[in-house]
Amino acid sequence: MRQEFYSNGKLLLTGEYAVLDGAKALALPTKYGQVLTVEPTQTKIISWKSLDKEGKVWFTAEFHSETMEEISSTDAKISKTALEILVETKHLRPDFLTIGEGFNLNTQLTFPKDWGLGSSSTLINNIAQWAHIDPYRLLENTFGGSGYDIACAQHNTPITYQLDEVSPLVEKVDFNPSFKTQLFFVYLNKKQNSREGISDYRSRTYNKNELVRVIGDLTSKIVGCTDITTFETLLDLHESVISQTLQTPSVKQELFPDYPRSIKSLGAWGGDFILAVGDPNLMRYFSKKGYHTIVPYSEMIL
Repeated sequence: MRQEFYSNGKLLLTGEYAVLDGAKALALPTKYGQVLTVEPTQTKIISWKSLDKEGKVWFTAEFHSETMEEISSTDAKISKTALEILVETKHLRPDFLTIGEGFNLNTQLTFPKDWGLGSSSTLINNIAQWAHIDPYRLLENTFGGSGYDIACAQHNTPITYQLDEVSPLVEKVDFNPSFKTQLFFVYLNKKQNSREGISDYRSRTYNKNELVRVIGDLTSKIVGCTDITTFETLLDLHESVISQTLQTPSVKQELFPDYPRSIKSLGAWGGDFILAVGDPNLMRYFSKKGYHTIVPYSEMIL
């Protein structure tokens, strides 16, 4: 029987790398995501096909379902990652992929794959749904990270996310700012490497407890903010704190120093998307600089 699974993409509005240390973060599930369709066969082969948002195939591979070895692929690196996910899934659930089974797996993104809205996390969550296993454990044992993107994949509303010693603390929040018509997401024309960003963050010396306290406080205030002036002040404070922690200029300082309103990095510092406060006319500032992918808040966020 053919099965279909879907997971939402994500954007991390606050928290950045501090979420790894236990800071409360505000995460926003997006209207974009990834679909996984699973169709059983009697071939003993797992036939994997990845499609982009236009339906164009960009990766294929075949794996033997019993030996869990690659038969063929169009990209050795991606194939290795895909196989690792399947092997770890079987490790977490030994009766998964029983002898004699085969499957046609089709994955399709509903956003451009270089946008960085969670192509890996949505895949992990979809496969975990298929195998009936804990997606947080599957993520931890494959890609790593805080897991906030898994929480976004499972929720249709903004959430706060906080790592706990036992399990992640996920809370639905009513973040639907009255000033959202002044919020835009601007793509920076490059996909940030999250693993490299995490490694750089871990190499820094900082007061962990103080950072967690400050970021958590800012997150709570941003969630409850009702006016755009205060919102911009909070965004600027958040950027300043992370900039000082990483000892790296903020994205506004580095790329857009003359922009008159607030700019906030999202997720991995300096990569993928930024949140820009302004209006449609002011968005021409970014277009003139070569950043043409500008998405209004209401078109991006669920």
